[in-house]
Amino acid sequence: MNLKNNKITMGELWDHPGASAVLRRKIPVTAKNPPRGAARTVTLEQLMAVAEPYVKPKLIQDILKELQQL
Repeated sequence: MNLKNNKITMGELWDHPGASAVLRRKIPVTAKNPPRGAARTVTLEQLMAVAEPYVKPKLIQDILKELQQL
């Protein structure tokens, strides 16, 4: 999957069946709270910047790797 240099939006990821499956599996809270409204316009890059202090770098790298393989 082309992540557009991490500029892909959460809405685009959520709308892609494979990507949404990765997100649900790796970050289960996304299954309960899929992005809606303005949250769909947040880029992957922006999300990673916000999540960085709270999420282990290994998890972020694993997610990116899986998404790139789609």
